[in-house]
Amino acid sequence: MPSPCYMELTTLLLNHASDNIPKADEIRTLVKDMWDTRIAKLRVSADSFVRQQEAHAKLDNLTLMEINTSGAFLTQALNHMYKLRTNLQPSESAQSQDF
Repeated sequence: MPSPCYMELTTLLLNHASDNIPKADEIRTLVKDMWDTRIAKLRVSADSFVRQQEAHAKLDNLTLMEINTSGAFLTQALNHMYKLRTNLQPSESAQSQDF
């Protein structure tokens, strides 16, 4: 895992001291690629979590920025899933009583 604040530190350094950093553009691109890869893995994990209808997930080796980036989306998706499940349950019990 990179430093817990790698994205914040890189952004600050490259925005305010890029003249003093050799190959600043290359570093910016590499850090962006690393960010994109980590977020893509997080999305795949979240998709798997939702598909398996898990009750909880363990989030290891994520930075706070990565969690905050996907947290709102995942929370909203889980709320929608909960509403769908609760709306299905009464009709399922009504159907089982009809048989």
